[in-house]
Amino acid sequence: MKQRIAIVGLGLIGGSLARRLVNAGCEVVAWNHNDRPYETAEADGIRCVPTLAVLADAKPDVLVLCNPLKAMPQILGALKPLIDPSVTTLTDVGSVKEMVREQVRAVGLEHCYVGAHPMAGNELSGWESSDPTLYDGALWAITVDENTEYQRFRAVATMIVDHCANRLIVLDDTTHDRCAALISHMPHVISTAMINELVANPNRNIAAALAAGSWRDMTRVALTDPNRTRAMVEEDAANVEALLRNMANRLTLMANVLHGMTAQQGAPTAGDDKEMARFFVQGQPFREYKALTKEPDFAEHCETVELAIPETGWQQMLLESARRGEHIVRFDGYRQAMAQVRSSV
Repeated sequence: MKQRIAIVGLGLIGGSLARRLVNAGCEVVAWNHNDRPYETAEADGIRCVPTLAVLADAKPDVLVLCNPLKAMPQILGALKPLIDPSVTTLTDVGSVKEMVREQVRAVGLEHCYVGAHPMAGNELSGWESSDPTLYDGALWAITVDENTEYQRFRAVATMIVDHCANRLIVLDDTTHDRCAALISHMPHVISTAMINELVANPNRNIAAALAAGSWRDMTRVALTDPNRTRAMVEEDAANVEALLRNMANRLTLMANVLHGMTAQQGAPTAGDDKEMARFFVQGQPFREYKALTKEPDFAEHCETVELAIPETGWQQMLLESARRGEHIVRFDGYRQAMAQVRSSV
């Protein structure tokens, strides 16, 4: 059965999701803080409404908050008296989960909330940049706590697996935020630091002219709207800080090794040579994994395992499944799931 999905916010992520769900045959209702996207969105089959009240009156199976995180408290407060929890499960697509759950709890909607974060996006923004193929091959993280009802999880999981044709893993909020800081928020800071370094260099015009593939790939996310990047980093500040300090230690160690080589006129000491070798080979398991994923039939050759999801303790069971590198790709029953094993290290 196709779900009725409500979308709050028709930017890059929300607009792309709405268009993908329409293509999958879902009924999609959307509200945006302004009506600029409405004409083209309606032409794409998205029913656009003038107020959050009309959106909630549509009685969606799932209501997806795709608004900026800074607007979350205001929108949650407005939705509280409007949403029917007996019908609608509330979710979001934010890149931090602990803060959002706290905000949901503050307005009393935690009983119908399940967190979600699609690993999709680019440096663009706005409805005009939306594209249903943005979600091609995407993995979603669903976040739950010990009080999350299984039926709420299944409502969001059905949207992801059945209608978006995506994979999912299940995490707690803390694990999600630590991992998101590692693979997204901290790299945005590093990438921004790189372009800052170029701009401050007296030879910046020459360096920019020489820049090619490696510079392009390492600075792509620095091209994102800096206000959006700053907000994302600030919302996960503690985790990003810890990772930046770890990264600074790694870079300082390498700088010290290179300093020693300079002092030795290019000949490293035995200790420095060992540190240099360790630095460049430590990530080899990840290189090997990425090489495998580039094979055209990679997904077909992934081991598939069946997950029997228990009535109690299912949250922890699915978290452990995620830690083993298992990604849920379909459900064969209410508590039966199939997962691909995609362990990277």
